[in-house]
Amino acid sequence: MRHLKFAPSWLRFLIIFLLVIGILFRFFNLDSKVYWHDETYTSLRISGYTITEVRQQIFNNRVIAGESFAQFQGANQQKNLNDTIMSLAKEDSHHPPLYYIIARLWMEIFGNSVTAIRSLSVFISLLVFPCVYWLCRELFNVPLSVPGVAIALMAISPIHLVYAQEAQEYILWLVTILLSSASLLRAMRLESQDKDELVKKRQRPDLFAIWSIYAVTLAISLYTFLWSGFVAVAHGIYVMSIAKFQLTATVRTYLLASLVGFLAFMPWITIVIGNFFQFLISADKITTQSSLIPIFPFLLMQLSRIFFDIDLSLDNPLGYLITPLFLTLVGYSIYFICQTTNYKVWLFIIILIIVPALPLILPDLIAGGIQLSSEPYLIPSYLGIQVAVAYLLATQLYNGNVSRRSIWHIIMALVIICGLISYKVSSQAETWWNKGMNYGNPQVAQIINQTTRPLLISDALGDNYGNVFSLSYLLEPKVRFMLVNNQKIPEIPDGFADVFLFNPSDTWRETIEKKYKVKTDIVYSDNYYSVRKLTKFSKPRRRNIPPSNKLSAS
Repeated sequence: MRHLKFAPSWLRFLIIFLLVIGILFRFFNLDSKVYWHDETYTSLRISGYTITEVRQQIFNNRVIAGESFAQFQGANQQKNLNDTIMSLAKEDSHHPPLYYIIARLWMEIFGNSVTAIRSLSVFISLLVFPCVYWLCRELFNVPLSVPGVAIALMAISPIHLVYAQEAQEYILWLVTILLSSASLLRAMRLESQDKDELVKKRQRPDLFAIWSIYAVTLAISLYTFLWSGFVAVAHGIYVMSIAKFQLTATVRTYLLASLVGFLAFMPWITIVIGNFFQFLISADKITTQSSLIPIFPFLLMQLSRIFFDIDLSLDNPLGYLITPLFLTLVGYSIYFICQTTNYKVWLFIIILIIVPALPLILPDLIAGGIQLSSEPYLIPSYLGIQVAVAYLLATQLYNGNVSRRSIWHIIMALVIICGLISYKVSSQAETWWNKGMNYGNPQVAQIINQTTRPLLISDALGDNYGNVFSLSYLLEPKVRFMLVNNQKIPEIPDGFADVFLFNPSDTWRETIEKKYKVKTDIVYSDNYYSVRKLTKFSKPRRRNIPPSNKLSAS
């Protein structure tokens, strides 16, 4: 790979240009897209409140204003950092606490706005670029060409923009995957050099310190996202494969470092296991609404979204024209890297693509579909694919005759154009495919905001809690909320010209219609929730309950 040692000036300029563009787009219109269900749960955990506490305080059949949600959507005076950790341990232990601790400290400094919390992810995403440079240096041992192209591809990758502007831990998880993978490769490389260059005993690296870095980065990754356990399995398979499944010194050292990393994570995994068994024996199971998507079309669409994403749905014919092109590019990239690199290089990439994805894909194959919320679990696969494509493009820019190089220049230009178009479209959009069950919130908010004196009624059944919180970010201050627990019949007060039911069950809706002698018309419906409007409103005579903007005492 001597021809890859140094990149020409035009390629260096292009890499810098795309890096700058990618960084600028990450900071653009941070608050323009829907702050969706899962992000509201992030803010809830940061606040230190539990869902049980929220239901006690605002799901109590009282009329409240949108300002009442703010207390449960960020840092506050009533709860501290310890409450943030405890709320995760009690109700959401499958989300380790590292990101939420960082986010809590961040919001105490910069405030609780959508821009503030999402800007944390943006700044974390900037760490991806030096980390991917390190990983590519360890894989390919070249100063700029492959690492530079990899940085450029990640800078304009639509899938990275999605997580760089998301108030969740996934972009931090990507950083930890890069760090742990690069530190593993470095430890293995230096230990191999240590054995081959015994004459340089005075220059031998401190292997204890090198493997300690891997143990620390593995623990950090585990405390960021539980799926890091499968990334660690991929690392283990790689180390054992390189050692030809023999218990060599490198394997023993790796096992010891991994054990230290997992032992450091033991306090939290104990909580996870305890909550899991408590869930199994509990009679009060949580029911959520989900919609399964055909797995193979979904995976192919996600593969194309690594390079080109204009929010196409799975049933859009344009997607079936675009996806085969990127599938061919990725397939050839994997074939090319297997044919032209040492097995230590291509084996690592193949294992990183396949192993962490298998526990997600195989059960969904049996179920016949996959949930859209499972998509972030494919982040290690995206990383392996992008590194393979970066190697192909960086290599082919120099190989062959002039006409062959020109073809690859065109292919690289098209990949760049696709990324820039995706960024342009995404930066102007109000919602995106990753918003899942709240994709239609802008349309619902527009319907409600057009009315004069609106009241939105909902209960705490299923996903309604997070959906109502998400919708509240888009509703005008004039909108009032009446939230009830256990599907109690709401006592609707006077003074509201337009009353909406948010995702009511059939039984609850029919009971309300019967009590108030009204009909309800569907004003919005999708695969996740519906909104109904009461018509011919004629409630029974009773004492008027004036609207209140304050929370009732719990």
